[in-house]
Amino acid sequence: MTSAENPMRAIRISKVVINIGVGEPGERLDKAEELLKRLTGHKPVRTRAKKKIPKWGVRPGLPIGVKVTLRGADAEEFLKRAFAAVDNKISASSFDERGNFSFGIREYIDIPGMKYDPKIGIFGMDVCVSLERPGFRVARRKVRRAKVGKRHLITKDEAIEFVKNKFGVEVV
Repeated sequence: MTSAENPMRAIRISKVVINIGVGEPGERLDKAEELLKRLTGHKPVRTRAKKKIPKWGVRPGLPIGVKVTLRGADAEEFLKRAFAAVDNKISASSFDERGNFSFGIREYIDIPGMKYDPKIGIFGMDVCVSLERPGFRVARRKVRRAKVGKRHLITKDEAIEFVKNKFGVEVV
């Protein structure tokens, strides 16, 4: 059976997480939060430091970044724009062994439809994409939690093929 015949073998996007690491609280963090709100239309969540780094003035619990999680149609629409920002090319080393992948965008003005705003400045961001198949919920559910079988997991090659076919991205 191929993936076209069996709907349980179809790969889909589970979630897309957009992260901007600022490294310090204050005005720059507020600007990054405003940028993510404009970019996605969703309310960002602040991320907090876990370790103490005295040279940088970072201590545990200090807000140092913002992130947004997108799912469904919003995730696909943003991903198309994000791929356009990197010229529809990503590295094969961006994929992990479970089929998830990440890439960076140097400046938000590379994303189609975004204009430079002098009030915000320039920020880059990380885009992390998680892929899944139907049935992956068994690993996350509360009652009768179970492992996903080895044959049902997504491999690196399957993920690369999915991205090529769905978004027309060149993997180099």
